[in-house]
Amino acid sequence: MTEITSDFKGQTVICTFEMTPATADELMEKLQAAYSEVISKAPGFIGAGLHMNDARTRIATYSKWNERGDYQAMLRSPEMISRNRVIYTLCRNFEPVMYEVSADF
Repeated sequence: MTEITSDFKGQTVICTFEMTPATADELMEKLQAAYSEVISKAPGFIGAGLHMNDARTRIATYSKWNERGDYQAMLRSPEMISRNRVIYTLCRNFEPVMYEVSADF
């Protein structure tokens, strides 16, 4: 379980994917496979969660990394470049944003 705490000094990444209900299941399957087979094994990975809205038009992922560079290195790996090419075909838009936790309750 990924814990959210304001004293976390690493990198938090929240990615949002917009898709149609027709591609929602396939996109989620591709994302789960990527996290299970590649992302979770990358150096610096701490944990993640994947979420789909009830309309099946958006997926949000939340991941924690030791450092910003760890996340960036994972994205640049040949395996993720290949997987992302497929993932991009299943969504209208994909937006990864890096955050720092400001507060927790």
